[in-house]
Amino acid sequence: MLSPLDPLLRPAPRADIAPFIVMDIMAEAARIEAAGGRVVHLEVGQPAAPAPATARAAAARCLEEGRIGYTTALGIPSLRGRIARYYAETFGLDVSPERIVVTTGSSGAFVLAFLALFQPGDRVAIANPGYPPYRQILKALGCEPVLIETGPETRWAITPETLLAEHRKAPLAGVLVASPANPTGTMMTGAALAALIAAAEDAGIRFVSDEIYHGLDYAFPAAAATAAAVSERATVINSFSKYFCMTGWRVGWMVVPEPLVRPIERLQQNLAISVPTLSQVAAEAAFDGRAEMEAVKRGYIENRRILTGSLPKIGFDRILPVDGAFYLYADVSRFTNDSLAFARRMLAEAGVAATPGVDFDPHDGRHFIRFSYAGSAADMAEAVERIGGWLKTG
Repeated sequence: MLSPLDPLLRPAPRADIAPFIVMDIMAEAARIEAAGGRVVHLEVGQPAAPAPATARAAAARCLEEGRIGYTTALGIPSLRGRIARYYAETFGLDVSPERIVVTTGSSGAFVLAFLALFQPGDRVAIANPGYPPYRQILKALGCEPVLIETGPETRWAITPETLLAEHRKAPLAGVLVASPANPTGTMMTGAALAALIAAAEDAGIRFVSDEIYHGLDYAFPAAAATAAAVSERATVINSFSKYFCMTGWRVGWMVVPEPLVRPIERLQQNLAISVPTLSQVAAEAAFDGRAEMEAVKRGYIENRRILTGSLPKIGFDRILPVDGAFYLYADVSRFTNDSLAFARRMLAEAGVAATPGVDFDPHDGRHFIRFSYAGSAADMAEAVERIGGWLKTG
């Protein structure tokens, strides 16, 4: 048997990154279900609804036609054109299809963006709490993720003041911002986003905007703002995974500054060759399924109503603003100082899977739990009932 101590088998230091804990929770839930147990899933940010019927029908036609080969590295031209049209229809923006890069989900886009924008050793700011793969991908690429603490005083977002304060400590090469955000579900106003982009660019800090939850916003009268409307220097990342319910199709996109198109194309050619053709065909057709997706969104709004109305009654009375995405980030410090142990017990004893805050925040995440409300209303009601009963008996 091969020994893990064998120097030939020792992983490179860049592989020494933290696990994505939500995936571990998901795996444990699967083991419980495989043994015959029932789990209510509020852990993973994955819509319960399928991809729109238009996308599935287009994929079926593509399969029937037979051969599915490579596409160009930047993506099928008609899909890039349709994404550009989305910006015109949604924001009134004239975005050239030449600036659109189709990617293997937003995850592939982050890798391409970080490789194109940053050098090993560069400091890149991200909000804390925040999506864990941001910092893990940056670390694996030799960059230094810089966590900027957020809180109620900044409405859980990076501000020009907090960004520039960190930049004065040691120069930042970039900043990544998500709105709506994961895990908090909070959003920035258009004015706040524009002010942050202006401050970043004035200081020579490159701006990356994670917009994968666009379309899933509830609290503001206007839709979530896009960085593409503010600056052509910003790199914008989006995905078909969330609004269009296409997580497993692994297809997303970027809007990149024109001088970065060719460098990113070269990276894509070598790292992936191209994004799966079937997924691209389905993604283009997904834009014709917006009515179906709006119905799914109305379901999220109902789920949000159920959780925000019911969770405080069972003790989760400190909840961050539930502006968008499909997450609710709750303070559980009245119950525990160890959110990971709390989440594991809740899964094992109550049959409810949720994600511990330590996945998103290595500093104060031990006091928080993230609930995803991307499932059904029945699941939300059952989860609250189960958790409430468990807390009473525990």
